[in-house]
Amino acid sequence: MSAATQSIEDRLRSGIEEMTRTEKQLAGHILRHYPMALLGSVAQLARAAEVSSPTVVRLAQKMGYGGYPGLQQAVRDELEAQLVSPLVKHDRWAGDAPDTHMINRFADTVLGNLQATLKQIDHAEFDAAAAMMADPKRRIFATGGRITGPIAAYFVAHMKVIRPGVELLEPLSNSWPPALLEMQKGDVLLVFDIRRYESSVLQLVEMAVEQGAEVVLITDPWVSPAAAHARYRFSAQIEAPSAWDSTVAIQVLVETFMAAIQSLTWEETSARMARLEALYDRARFFRRK
Repeated sequence: MSAATQSIEDRLRSGIEEMTRTEKQLAGHILRHYPMALLGSVAQLARAAEVSSPTVVRLAQKMGYGGYPGLQQAVRDELEAQLVSPLVKHDRWAGDAPDTHMINRFADTVLGNLQATLKQIDHAEFDAAAAMMADPKRRIFATGGRITGPIAAYFVAHMKVIRPGVELLEPLSNSWPPALLEMQKGDVLLVFDIRRYESSVLQLVEMAVEQGAEVVLITDPWVSPAAAHARYRFSAQIEAPSAWDSTVAIQVLVETFMAAIQSLTWEETSARMARLEALYDRARFFRRK
């Protein structure tokens, strides 16, 4: 991902190795309290992070924002992007749409989203999250919002074939309390949450963490508030020349997770699939030619 398209959090994380000790202390404070930490003055941020005001200014310059006012403007731009409505999104892209066919424009954008998403994935974190979801001692719960809920359902439908102990939690559903009652320490909650972030998703995440669940979050570049509770967070690019965000990169990430989990559990999964196919045949579930 280019510096121009990196979120502030991504810039902080990618540049942390080149920071001084006090800059790392400041970066850690910002990441723990993002974005609220950057909405006050230089002096307020320095005091809260227990560093000097010049350290705040120096870090903003090192990140490429020219100074603290530039960093604050970037925060405001990110917050505006999080809250933008479909109507506003349409007006923004339609005003300067290039004179090419929609199929080509949309395909180019989606391919760019996919490349940028996969490029920024930390392979070690991906492998760790996949291994956690492959662990038969952990149950998996999945949930999403109004738009991403169907992706959670898609994941669950396939994972039920791969392994037992997988459950879908519908947004704002009465299935929450029974699921939370059964949720144990070490169970996994896979969460999908992209702009405009939904309060119900955050509420469920907070309650699941109280039960000891480990959260894997799939979000967008502007990052869901649920990230504060996530053990692993993966950001997918979702911008598209449309009134709606594109979920193609999220879908590819989900299918890659499923392939990785299946690979880790193949001995048990293959036997499970064979039993399932026998049941389908017995029930004549699928039509034969």
